Amino acid sequence: MSLTVLHTTSATASGGRNGQTRSVDGVVDVALSVPKSMGGPGKPGTTTPEDLFAAGYAACFGSAAEFMGRQLKLIPASLSVHCEVGIGALAAGGFGLVVKLTATVGGLPADEAERLIAAAHAVCPYSNAIRGNVPVDVVVQVA
Repeated sequence: MSLTVLHTTSATASGGRNGQTRSVDGVVDVALSVPKSMGGPGKPGTTTPEDLFAAGYAACFGSAAEFMGRQLKLIPASLSVHCEVGIGALAAGGFGLVVKLTATVGGLPADEAERLIAAAHAVCPYSNAIRGNVPVDVVVQVA
């Protein structure tokens, strides 16, 4: 794959899922804790890698939808993206993720909203990164 890099960032984690992660600029600096539902301590005031992934994917997908809206001349009056990320054990061993994206689109008819969100899913970097590896259910709601 040929890629012209437009932005690079990095983060460092220590202590795994019960540790700390911090972006290079310090804007993201959070404590992590395995949730009780996964057998961990579920410490208050902490987050998980899945929370961080969901937040990033929702924001990235929203930007992809805005970009494709301009390209397709399908400009919604409003747009929000909710990303749900699940983690669990794979039947073959190891762990995997599952994602549900719910895009709420205002000001467009249902067919145009569907077209816009399908186009966003085709170009979103997160969608492209996990396509074929992580099941992603994309739901469009018209507001």
